[in-house]
Amino acid sequence: MSVKEQIAGSAAAEIKGQIANSAAEVKEQIANSAAEVKEQIAKRVAAEIADGAVVNLGIGLPELVANYISKDKEVWFQSENGIIGVGGAATEEEADKNVINAGARHVTVRPGGCFFDSAASFGIIRGGHVDVTVLGVLQVDAEGSFASHKIPGRRVPGMGGAMDLVSGVKKVILATTHTKKDAKTIVNQLSLPATGIKKANLIVTELAVIRVTEDGLVLEEVAEGHTPEEVQALTEPRLILGQRLKANRG
Repeated sequence: MSVKEQIAGSAAAEIKGQIANSAAEVKEQIANSAAEVKEQIAKRVAAEIADGAVVNLGIGLPELVANYISKDKEVWFQSENGIIGVGGAATEEEADKNVINAGARHVTVRPGGCFFDSAASFGIIRGGHVDVTVLGVLQVDAEGSFASHKIPGRRVPGMGGAMDLVSGVKKVILATTHTKKDAKTIVNQLSLPATGIKKANLIVTELAVIRVTEDGLVLEEVAEGHTPEEVQALTEPRLILGQRLKANRG
């Protein structure tokens, strides 16, 4: 191999290495940004949870809500596989193979917590004894109907306890990003199979807090650095400006 070929090969390898490092850095930045957005949503949802409430958290983003409950509140987290009093995620040392939540993650159980079978668990849910459920969502419409359990063409194990939860609990909060891969999450009409019909009470995204009412979707809060116009541009249904936002705009 000539000197020229050696130099060219070395330069090409160096460029490839730089591109690979750059791609890894971008990927890490995107992952960190996504994690921050989820934490922002979870923190805002936590503010909606009242002292003394019995709460069921869906799998994924909703599970983060438990990390942001104020210490002056006593909140009882319920898992539909048969626990009331779910604590935080278990460390490797704390993990007990027999103590998992509905998402199959190892958890701790707070003092006073209790265990029961699935029949009793769904009796609690269907009987209206759970105050709040927080669910992730793929789509939600202006009437509070939403899709959360299935994307056509993709294999899914089922909807889990979501349909029972939205029918039995007193308040349904949807925790979601405002868009997904450039598609709007809040739509005029669902294109995915519905999990609940007219069941959602509140929608919390990284951009806004939106309440579902008989008159339509009321924009109650807009995240710092954003405007109602920006939120509307990323939302299909017409938003009604809440009283506080109206007052702030003079």
